[in-house]
Amino acid sequence: MRGCRYLIIAALAASPAGAWAAPPKTRAASDIRSELAAAKAQIAAQQQMLDAQDQRLRALEAKITGMQSPAQLATQGQAVPSGSTPAVSRPVPAIAAAPANTGGTEGVPGGAQPPLERVGQAAPGSDRPPEVAVLGTEGSVVTRKGQLTTEFGAEYARADRNQAIFRGVELIPTVLVGLYNITENNQDIMTLSGAARYGVTSKFELGVRVPFVHRANNIVSSPVNSTSQTTTSNAAQGTGLGDVELSARYQIFGARGGWPYLIGNLQVVAPTGSDPFTVPRNQLGDELKAATGSGFWGVSPSLTAILPSDPAVLFGSIGYTRNFGRSFGVRIGDAILDYVRPGDALSFSGGIGISLNQRTSINLGYAHSWAFGTKTRIRAIANDGSVGLPVESESRDLQVGRFLFGMTYRVNDRTSVNWSLEVGATRDATNMRSVLRIPLIIFAGH
Repeated sequence: MRGCRYLIIAALAASPAGAWAAPPKTRAASDIRSELAAAKAQIAAQQQMLDAQDQRLRALEAKITGMQSPAQLATQGQAVPSGSTPAVSRPVPAIAAAPANTGGTEGVPGGAQPPLERVGQAAPGSDRPPEVAVLGTEGSVVTRKGQLTTEFGAEYARADRNQAIFRGVELIPTVLVGLYNITENNQDIMTLSGAARYGVTSKFELGVRVPFVHRANNIVSSPVNSTSQTTTSNAAQGTGLGDVELSARYQIFGARGGWPYLIGNLQVVAPTGSDPFTVPRNQLGDELKAATGSGFWGVSPSLTAILPSDPAVLFGSIGYTRNFGRSFGVRIGDAILDYVRPGDALSFSGGIGISLNQRTSINLGYAHSWAFGTKTRIRAIANDGSVGLPVESESRDLQVGRFLFGMTYRVNDRTSVNWSLEVGATRDATNMRSVLRIPLIIFAGH
C-alpha cells in the first residue's frame, strides 16, 4: 500500500497538468517586458521632441528680449527659463531672466524663475529711450560714436496778428472820438531742411541744419476816423536760404539707478538768411520782399531730461537764448534805424511720451517761452530832411505758450518718421506749426 501511494504521488507530479501551468506565466512576463521597453522608447522620443521645442523657445526669447543665447548662458552657469511664453519687448522696458532659485521651482527645469519685467530701464544691449518727437533733435540721447545720421525736414507755420490802436478822446465809456488804426498781419512760412549729426564720441555729437524757406506776408492796415476810411494792403513773398543752425550735444548722465538721461545742448544760429531790416522797401517803409531769416546771431544753451518709465517716457527741457544786437543805419519810412537788439528768451517744456507698441509712440506736452523786449534806437526824419537825435525804445515782453503733440514711428533700425504739431496757447504764439522729420542713419558707428 505504501509503495502504491508513492507511485501515485510521483505520477501526479509528472502529470501534464503540472507541465501546462508554468509556460503561461513565462509568456505573460515576456509580454510585459516588451511593452515596457516600447513605452520607454516612446517616452524617450517625446522627451527629445520637448527638448527641441524648449531650445527653439529659448532662442526665440533671446532674440525678442535681447538676452544671450542658451549656449552662452549655459557656459556662464546661468539658468534659462523654459516652458514660458516669450514676451514682446517694448522700446522702454527690459525683459531679463531672474537668477536661478536653488530651492527649485515647480514646473520650471533647473529651478529658474520666469522672466521679470524691470520698469524704467532700457532693453538689454540698448541704452536709448524712444525718441521724443516734439523736442526735435533734442528728444533723444546723443548719436553713437562714429555714427552719421542725416535728416530731411518739412515744416509749415501760420501766424495771424490783429492789432487795434486808438488815438483820441474818450467822452463816455461807449463814445470815442478820434482815429482808429486796425492792422492785420498774416504770415505763412514753409521750410524744407537738411540736417546731419555725427557722433564724435559715445557721449558727444556735432550737428548742422540748413533750411530753405518760403515766406509770404500779408499786411492790411485800416485807419478809421469820423470823416474818411482808407485801407491799405501790402503783400510780400520771399524764398531763399534761411538761418543755418550749428549744434553740439553732450550726454551728462545715463538712465541708471532711477536717474533720467540728462543731455546738455548748445545751438548757434547764424544770420545766413535775408534779414527783415535790409530787404527792399517802398517809400512808406513797407517791405517789397519777405525776409527768410532773423538777421541776428543767437546762442541757445539748454538742458534736456528724458526719464523712461514703462510704458511711458517723461521729458522736460529748460533753456536760455542770447541774441546779439546789430547796427544798421538804414532808412525805413520817415526814420533811420541805427541799432536793434532782440530780447533774450527763457524757455521750458515738459510732457509725457507713451509707447503704444514696439514701433509707435506718441508725445503730449506744453512749451513756454518768455521773450524779453526788443531794444531799438532810431532817428526821425523831419519834413525838411533834417535828422533828429537818436531815440531809444523797448517793446513789451512776449509770452509764447504752445501745446505740443507728436508721434514717432520706427520704420526699421536705421530710419524713423517723426511728426509734431504745435498749437498756440497765448496771444503772442504762432497759431499752428507742423513739422515732419525723417532721420536716416548712414553709418551705424560703434
